[in-house]
Amino acid sequence: MTAQPVGGYETKQPRVPRTIGAISDALRGGRRAQFFAELLEAQQGPELDGVLSAWWGRAMLDTDPDRDRVHAGAEAGTLPTSTMEKIARRRERNVS
Repeated sequence: MTAQPVGGYETKQPRVPRTIGAISDALRGGRRAQFFAELLEAQQGPELDGVLSAWWGRAMLDTDPDRDRVHAGAEAGTLPTSTMEKIARRRERNVS
């Protein structure tokens, strides 16, 4: 008998590991210097964790393969939109 994950969970690693080096490598342009400035000022604990989490999110956006397409669509006003009511109805259908 073998153990299999339940619910189709993926074990795939994120594009950017949650390490200082990986986050730094993934950031575009001058954002890397800003990351290190905030990192060097943060105290160990929740403050440092917050800096790493915020910048990891930015690094994930910077490495998103669809980033340029989405950015262009946002500037051109051609991204698909939805209303909160449609989103709520879709969520209700998926929960039931």
